[in-house]
Amino acid sequence: MAIKPKTIKPGTVRKIIKSPIVPHSEKAEIEIEGADHLYQEIRIENTLEDEHGKMVKLKQGAKVEVIVEANRTETVPKTENSSL
Repeated sequence: MAIKPKTIKPGTVRKIIKSPIVPHSEKAEIEIEGADHLYQEIRIENTLEDEHGKMVKLKQGAKVEVIVEANRTETVPKTENSSL
């Protein structure tokens, strides 16, 4: 299995958002440390799977890691002149 280029950013669950529509699941709002101010929050479905395959969910205030991973063919080398 090829290793994919990735970065890991720490984050905190700032808010759990209940859905007003019953069949829709709740969302976890995660603040990503080190992201630009206007883009530091993401919302994801609040459903995870533990090591036993059991469904679990995040609690407000939980410390998390956000992993961004890409196929090697979807990346280019970073040079000194590359913009951030």
